[in-house]
Amino acid sequence: MAEVRDVMTSDPVTVSLDTYATTVRSVLRNNGFRCLPVVSKNHLEGMITRGDILNISSNKSNIEARGIMEHPKVIATPDMDLKEISKKLVTANEIQAPVVMSSDNMTLIGIVSVIDLLQGFLENSAKFDNKTVGEFATSDVITCNHDDSISFVWNKMDDTGFSGLPVIKNKKMIGIITRKDIINSGHVRIIKESDEIKRSIKVEKVMKTPPIVAVPHMKIHEAADLLVKCDIGRLPVVENPIYIKKMANRARESKLIGIIAREDILESYLN
Repeated sequence: MAEVRDVMTSDPVTVSLDTYATTVRSVLRNNGFRCLPVVSKNHLEGMITRGDILNISSNKSNIEARGIMEHPKVIATPDMDLKEISKKLVTANEIQAPVVMSSDNMTLIGIVSVIDLLQGFLENSAKFDNKTVGEFATSDVITCNHDDSISFVWNKMDDTGFSGLPVIKNKKMIGIITRKDIINSGHVRIIKESDEIKRSIKVEKVMKTPPIVAVPHMKIHEAADLLVKCDIGRLPVVENPIYIKKMANRARESKLIGIIAREDILESYLN
């Protein structure tokens, strides 16, 4: 069985305890990272996620990383096998973990994500012959409307803990919006600080469309491969998709019946 050292990202980008929150936000946005380790002389001190950054407004720009970081719920070591770290991440509902030298040495040497683990399982020929997306998808889906304000969606993500929501128009799914989209749009600060702008910035201006979708009979390993190749966190599960020509798995509109996240797919590999 492969180990964490085989799939982790070595020497990850980090920030120090005294790095300003605005700088952390820029690093996350410019590099597309989902989180950043906070270190002191290569010693792991904490982690900062996109969600943490969404709670920082410009009038608090002098806050340092030490003031917003959290202690990691899961910490990996390079000799952990993939199933062991996968179970820890699934149980903790986390999408990645810092990798330290050992349980006695907190020197940061890497970071491992759910996407890394899925890729590891795929490369090691993990077989799930008859398992399908429909078996593991969640049918109770939290969504938003195309004309909702960004601030409303941001609060909804904060309240539910979901980092991406399908977008609905006329009872059809037409797009998806994620925390990354909001950060990249530059509206993270202004959605907190201007009621006028809150009303004018709508989801349809920021969402990604056409979304990548799955159908219930898609095999789990196909969904895993799609998540890895596209580096996305979830797949809406749909019926009657109207696909875009020459854009595989992207649908202009469809009937949303569920959603399957990378964590759901990872958990299917553990059963």
